[in-house]
Amino acid sequence: MGEENELSAAIERVLLDEAAISGRVRELADDISADYARMRHNEERLVLVGVLKGAFVFLADLARQLSIPHHVDFIALSSYNASATASEVRLIMDSRINVAGHHVLIVEDIVDTGHTLDYLLRTFRARHPRSLKSCVFLSKPDRRQVEVEIDYLGFEIPDVWVVGYGLDYADRYRTLPYIGALRREVYEA
Repeated sequence: MGEENELSAAIERVLLDEAAISGRVRELADDISADYARMRHNEERLVLVGVLKGAFVFLADLARQLSIPHHVDFIALSSYNASATASEVRLIMDSRINVAGHHVLIVEDIVDTGHTLDYLLRTFRARHPRSLKSCVFLSKPDRRQVEVEIDYLGFEIPDVWVVGYGLDYADRYRTLPYIGALRREVYEA
């Protein structure tokens, strides 16, 4: 009961419920599957590169919905703070798959300033993939400092701190099945 009370005290409102998320992930998977359906599977492959930790839930759901062959890999970055710049983004765990000559889809949980996705796109472009695209679950366009192209977008959201569906605050709330807006007093305390 204590955890339930803490949760209800921490979440201001639900922005995206389970049904909305599930439906949109299915639509994204259908679009991606259609766009990559013409791959020559013996010569090409689609590599989904999930950004840990935030994108793990989204990536798992998306990958299970794809109707085309694909590989899953992960990278980890450090930087998340409100003023992160490109020079502050650091790769702390790299992809294990050589992506040269293959299609790469960066799967990210959220884009706010754009610095992290910009860094990822530049990093993977230098590895000479056959194609490079991004799939982002959430975008906060009001926070954008660097314009980045998002090829597949789940949802645009307002500039509020969100948790759930892989996103966290202080490594909490990550496994909520919905996207909730965190009360200001929780993260300003």
